[in-house]
Amino acid sequence: MRINNLFFTVCFFGVAMLTGLALHTNAQVNSNQNPYKELPLGAIKPQGWLREMLIRQKNGATGNLDKLYPIVMNERNGWLGGDGDQWERGPYWIDGLLPLAYLLDDKALIAKTKPWVEWAIKSQQPDGYFGPTKDYSYERGMQRDNSRDWWPKMVMLKVLKQYYSATGDKRVIELMTNYFKYQLKELPSKPLDHWSFWARYRGGDNLQVIYWLYDITGDKFLLDLGELVHKQTFDYTNAFLNSDMLSDFGSIHCVNLAQGIKEPIVYYQHHRDNKYLEATDKGFKDIRIQNGMAHGLYGGDEDLHGNNPTQGSELCSAVEMMFSLESMLEITGKINYADHLERIAFNALPAQVSDDFMDRQYYQQANQVMVTRHTRNFNQDHGGTDICYGLLTGYPCCTSNMHQGWPKFAQNLWYKTADKGVAALVYSASEVKTTVANGVEVNFKEETNYPFEENIRFTLSMGKKVKSASFPFHLRIPEWCKKGSVKINGQTFKEAAGNQIVIIEREWKSGDVVELELPMHIYKNRWYENSVSVERGPITYALKMKEEVTRVKNDKDPIEYGNYYDEIRSSSAWNYGLIETPDNKLSEQYKVEKTGVVSNYPWNLQSSPIAIKTKGKRIPSWQLYNEMAGPIPYSFVYGIETSPEEEITLVPYGCTSLRISQFPIVQGR
Repeated sequence: MRINNLFFTVCFFGVAMLTGLALHTNAQVNSNQNPYKELPLGAIKPQGWLREMLIRQKNGATGNLDKLYPIVMNERNGWLGGDGDQWERGPYWIDGLLPLAYLLDDKALIAKTKPWVEWAIKSQQPDGYFGPTKDYSYERGMQRDNSRDWWPKMVMLKVLKQYYSATGDKRVIELMTNYFKYQLKELPSKPLDHWSFWARYRGGDNLQVIYWLYDITGDKFLLDLGELVHKQTFDYTNAFLNSDMLSDFGSIHCVNLAQGIKEPIVYYQHHRDNKYLEATDKGFKDIRIQNGMAHGLYGGDEDLHGNNPTQGSELCSAVEMMFSLESMLEITGKINYADHLERIAFNALPAQVSDDFMDRQYYQQANQVMVTRHTRNFNQDHGGTDICYGLLTGYPCCTSNMHQGWPKFAQNLWYKTADKGVAALVYSASEVKTTVANGVEVNFKEETNYPFEENIRFTLSMGKKVKSASFPFHLRIPEWCKKGSVKINGQTFKEAAGNQIVIIEREWKSGDVVELELPMHIYKNRWYENSVSVERGPITYALKMKEEVTRVKNDKDPIEYGNYYDEIRSSSAWNYGLIETPDNKLSEQYKVEKTGVVSNYPWNLQSSPIAIKTKGKRIPSWQLYNEMAGPIPYSFVYGIETSPEEEITLVPYGCTSLRISQFPIVQGR
């Protein structure tokens, strides 16, 4: 149907959600025919608070880790040709530093990445191997022979892929081609788990780059290698579909799960069998039921550890799950992956890293009422420093790996589309330059205070010599949105229910403005012991508590856990239950209050632009245990002793260091 030269298509994903179907499903297609395709690194320029987040990374640990953590990030690192650490930590850092450098177009940061990239490329041997060759590295002071382990190479492959995206340096293609030939020759006798078990669980990262290279070169041997890597990788497809792995505590390492969950969908690009999509959908469903928490992640400290809101969730899990969701969104176009990505990015990630991006927690707790050096009921104990904020507290893998979260999130705000258009699938203020139709250059400016506000404005500009161009523009309506609306040049164009992609195809001109409104309402989710989270849009809201920070000089074990760490305590009450409220009365019980200003850095209590006022009752029997919130009372245990009703304030989870985000429900008056 044509109306005033506008063609409107709404792609419903209801069938896709039920059956696992993706757009353009075809048993013979390869990854070039995915519905969405990542843009070159540097094409997207984040603005607003997201740019400020990247600037803080530049000025904080991301831009200065070589000075802050010199024992690993110095010239002795094996990835710079030295005799020091040759494991994952150097590549981890560059995996975040490099996209940050090119997103900001920062010459000093780019220069800092160059020695790592150049050494990796020039390290290639005649047989195709690249990387460290010395037979030792240092892990907590212990010597280990792991120089040829497949796993750290997977991280550096991700780095080189991004470097090629930004620069087009053809040496990357040559290196990868030769290295993958080496892998094809060596893997039969030295499989992924030959040196350590990590590569077996993280083979999806290797496979992803193999298929990416195949799309560029078309070399058939890469498909054979892909089959071999898939076969040697832990069988996530079978584990999700046919086992109880996700209900067994300790069954899998939390970061392995975050990285591995994408493997069936990565493999699906070459074998378009719906079982791979169904397996991943079931995996996410089972994680939600057995281990899920209100911040978007799961209990994993370090192994899978259930859904009690005092169990820890590792920072590496957050950034790796974000990367997995970004990868799966590109391949399938499924809305729930974008929704889940935003849930982690707008809740778990900002809460787990300090405002200046200098310190971080190894684990965070969904219900976190004290941050102290104390042994808690986690699978692993790292001197009791697991939830303290510091550079090296808990375990230093997160010190190196946390840097990829925000840069890769920014890199995945926009996509090219299979129908020669452009898509905004994840929302934040930004600008993008790309080509549409048959090579027409376009620029979109996205203005928004999302996720705190509901309106997103897109303004199109084209070159002076281009009068108009016809192409599709894809917009996501999140599942939580009951009804979104689209305006074009001030005129209401369409209202659309949540959980779908709206595709607008028309003849566009410079100056055209598309306004997307995503009304946010209060809703609840159920969790462990029937506890409840309060949510609005993509944000989970948590109890606002006083936060009293104490910096502790670490004289006990500074080499292991850093020279200092921060403890946080509160003099305010935390043991509140929320008043039982029917869903149709939530707007009466929960009052949204906005400051009217969204600062460049909204992710702390002082700058939070929004709050929710409601009523709660203290539960005297709910007390501290092991410097944590004790066992949470089961909701709807009528007759439990409570104090009189009080007004309490809820703020965005990502603004908190102390909080209750999963509340028991109690009776009202």
